[in-house]
Amino acid sequence: MIRLLSALSAFAFLTACGETLLDEPPEDLGAFSARVTHVYTDKALQWPMSRAADHSEWTADIEKALDARLRRYQGDQEYDVAVTLEGFMLAPAGVPVLFSPKSAVVVNVFVYDVAAKTYLAKKHQLQVFEDTTGESAILGSGHARTKDEQIAGLALRIADEVEEWLAEEHEENGWFAPKAAPEPAVEG
Repeated sequence: MIRLLSALSAFAFLTACGETLLDEPPEDLGAFSARVTHVYTDKALQWPMSRAADHSEWTADIEKALDARLRRYQGDQEYDVAVTLEGFMLAPAGVPVLFSPKSAVVVNVFVYDVAAKTYLAKKHQLQVFEDTTGESAILGSGHARTKDEQIAGLALRIADEVEEWLAEEHEENGWFAPKAAPEPAVEG
């Protein structure tokens, strides 16, 4: 029994070390600058077994996290980023260690290139799970966190996942690569 508790404690400590933070170092997003960030939560489905939450409880937290992550980029090219919350499950209290569900959400992300007047992504879907902390690894998220803490944690994870996905697209597909300035017209 002591070995099991020691192993669980070590696991909890290690997972807590990987928790998402609001002020993580920025990714490489090239010439990206967020002109508009928009969050839409009105049609989100609450999945079975979830703690009850109103759609409006999500909006401010997701907007705050998305703005904190994306507004720090000061590139020369403007983009609009929208996130729609499609569904969520806020983990209820379970049976510690045996049944400790994790909270999760599904979001769609839209990215619009303002200068080119075109969408880079019309509907990219992300599945996002909450971070596991030392306490929630053993007790479960439903025991260790309030509903508001779960929503705030998921909002931060959404912003983190969006930022990392944008960085991947920049690296793999050239999104946000600096565009050449237009040549001045020559009068003759």
